[in-house]
Amino acid sequence: MPLVTIEVIKDVFTPTQKRDLIQRVTDAMVSVEGEALRGVTWVKVNEIEQGDWAIGGKPVTARDVQAMDGSKAA
Repeated sequence: MPLVTIEVIKDVFTPTQKRDLIQRVTDAMVSVEGEALRGVTWVKVNEIEQGDWAIGGKPVTARDVQAMDGSKAA
């Protein structure tokens, strides 16, 4: 039974985007493992509080992540 854990900074993704991410990751796993494992493929999204994740020693917020890819603030 595969378990995929995705860690993201809180408030970067909307609930709809997280559902889409979970579905697409599940589909990717099934494309490798086979359809029989769809029902036992677990995907979980861990949201890390803003400021509890850092890049290069600098705490990162959702706004920082959105600025990196040109997205609007959530």
